[in-house]
Amino acid sequence: MAAGLAAWLWLMPGTLSELSAQSTGHKLRYASFDLQNTKKPVARDQYAGDEVCGSCHRDKLESFFRTAHHLSSREATADSIAGTFAAGANILSTSNPGLRFRMEAKGGQFYETAIWGVAPDTTTQTAPIDLVVGSGRKGQTYLYWKGDRLFQLPVSYWVEVKQWVNSPGYEDGDANFDRPVVARCLECHASYAELLTDSQLDNRYNKTSLVLGIACERCHGPGREHVARHQPDWAGNAAEAIVNPAKLGRDRQVEVCAQCHAGMRYPIAAAFSYVPGQPLDEYLDPDRSDPNAQIDVHGGQVALLKKSRCYQSAAMTCSTCHDVHQPQRDAAAFSGRCLSCHKMQDCGLFSKAGARIAGGCVGCHMPVQESKAIVSDSRGERIRARVRTHWIKVYRPGGAGE
Repeated sequence: MAAGLAAWLWLMPGTLSELSAQSTGHKLRYASFDLQNTKKPVARDQYAGDEVCGSCHRDKLESFFRTAHHLSSREATADSIAGTFAAGANILSTSNPGLRFRMEAKGGQFYETAIWGVAPDTTTQTAPIDLVVGSGRKGQTYLYWKGDRLFQLPVSYWVEVKQWVNSPGYEDGDANFDRPVVARCLECHASYAELLTDSQLDNRYNKTSLVLGIACERCHGPGREHVARHQPDWAGNAAEAIVNPAKLGRDRQVEVCAQCHAGMRYPIAAAFSYVPGQPLDEYLDPDRSDPNAQIDVHGGQVALLKKSRCYQSAAMTCSTCHDVHQPQRDAAAFSGRCLSCHKMQDCGLFSKAGARIAGGCVGCHMPVQESKAIVSDSRGERIRARVRTHWIKVYRPGGAGE
């Protein structure tokens, strides 16, 4: 949840490609949690839905609908797909001269087609673009249904370079339409999906159960009882039946964001079973990686923030800087949050630049860096996502920091 906030939300903390590739190697770890933990997904009928929330909170809902969180997954439409279908710009060549991809829009539907060979001797494979993952600020990847099974498509769109690319983790020169989208992938880019099997490694879903995008209740918990308590014949306290993250203790509050922004942590409970306010360690395996290991800027925002002296020396949380109900695009605007604790005059550059540094706190102390997790090999070029780090510190020329 949250950086996506800033980010383009390819697919959760660790890409779909990482999860799919690692899920085989970690199959026992994924499959065994049912023996360790009896937590099950919250029943779908316990959720009220955004529009019901908006009946009382319309102002927050309307601005939230414009955020990267809400736009993190959607149905495929001409408006939601960032990629172009214009002739000439809808072709992706690969390092294999005998393989190319064509993206097409026909009758309100959208398709990716792999084409092998040279005309007129060609063979093709086509799949529809059914779902869009990614807000479109930096990039998007696409999913398709085959019956009740959900798969990732081999071609994504990179907004920053305005071109179709091989989906991150896919081998350039190959066409793979069989990468399953498992529940843990959806958990950071959707709000609900009901698995049709007990295996968290499966990709069979009740299609009608999907709640796309990050909805109100991902951060506030299921709201059906809260809504019921607002009825005239109910005497109970409605506030007790909903979670206000701002009223949680610091650890629980940060964990609402950490469920998707704390790096690659393996599930020990079923997908969509976590409820805000509960200890996250009961749902995700605590991170046991080397504390000195490098944390990737994509999906590791909370882990990076916790390494920052700002976080360690104050009662700082994600919401100290982020208002998740509002689109936040201007990095300079965050400087006001920095200057609520720090004096501009204490900056080492103040003697030279004076008040001009007032809008540059984030640019200097939280620079945009390349991700090692989101990499696309396309047309012989390696393209890396660039995401703003949440490790707040002094960065020296050449990338060193203190």
